[in-house]
Amino acid sequence: MRRTAQSILVEHGRITWIRPTDAEEDSGPASSRQLIDSRGLTAVPGMVDAHCHLTSPGGKRYIERFSDPPRQLIETAESNGSLARQSGAAWLRDAGSPTVTDPVGGQRRALALGIRDRWASRDDRPRVKAAGTWIAAPGGLESGLGLVVRDADELVAAAHLQLDQGADLVKLYVESRRGHDSPWTAAEIRRVVEAVHGRGAKVTAHAMWLKTARAAILGGVDAIEHGFHLDSDACAEMARRGTYLVSTLIVPRNWLRLGTTTSGSFWSTRAGKRYARNILAAGEESVAIAGQRGVRIAAGTDFGGGSPRAGQLAWEVESLVIAGMQPWQALGAATWRGGDLLGIANAGRISEGGPADFFLVDGDPLSDPSALWNVARLA
Repeated sequence: MRRTAQSILVEHGRITWIRPTDAEEDSGPASSRQLIDSRGLTAVPGMVDAHCHLTSPGGKRYIERFSDPPRQLIETAESNGSLARQSGAAWLRDAGSPTVTDPVGGQRRALALGIRDRWASRDDRPRVKAAGTWIAAPGGLESGLGLVVRDADELVAAAHLQLDQGADLVKLYVESRRGHDSPWTAAEIRRVVEAVHGRGAKVTAHAMWLKTARAAILGGVDAIEHGFHLDSDACAEMARRGTYLVSTLIVPRNWLRLGTTTSGSFWSTRAGKRYARNILAAGEESVAIAGQRGVRIAAGTDFGGGSPRAGQLAWEVESLVIAGMQPWQALGAATWRGGDLLGIANAGRISEGGPADFFLVDGDPLSDPSALWNVARLA
């Protein structure tokens, strides 16, 4: 909801009150408050990047970069966190990081979990919910990435291991070396979903293709990541179940950009450009169908795990508008919808008593999503 001529009082990192500018209350001695001149600017809730990978920088060799030495992975995460925070992101949902021994914390587990814990007390970094490491079937992921499971029993055991190690949610990599089929049945996925839900956590599924998405949806996952090939029936079932779609339309958009700005990669070949165009067209159609069917859509960038870089959530908002969403809906996908997906009441919202996670932009993102690039300052 748009409000004009409003003043926001912030004390000790939280919003004390929101009042019309002509009805401001006495905010106390000047020494106890900071005056922010926001005339001509718009206050926007701190955004939620609902799909990212902290430890990889993105770029044309994004998969290879997950094999960087652990200290370099941490340095990359620090850079990514800074870029994301300065772009207005207050929350990041890490959708998978490599299992290594953390050179800072000393634990062997998904590296993003230690980064999440260390950033919790920092104002210069977004807060993080992390999925641990990927859980995949043989051949589903690049060699050396993720936990490889061979059957449903191992699938459930791997999910419990991730939660035991501190993951906030469980990430299933629903890809198969058998084309676009799901490596697990809906019943097998349902087993792990029930186990994870029984421990108060959520399950999300990387599912680019229709068959993999169907298995994950019918298995009861809480969200579909990417969902580039959804149809009306799949979206109707998602709406009925309350399954989120986490969009990442800037992934194929960035593949196309790489194809024209870099050489020596698949994306600069004719086949690569054709593949990217097809994925983008299918993804936009999926978002349009999902919106028509009433699916809850949260916006992600897949920075690090795809070729996009950190701090580009504004691009995903623009992409959702191109796909048919209204600007206010697309902004909601990058703010409060993401907060609901995280299960954090104040994430993606501006409210009295809530954290001062908002930022100021030059322009009105409710009518022009490109305004989100024009960050004037953080609260």
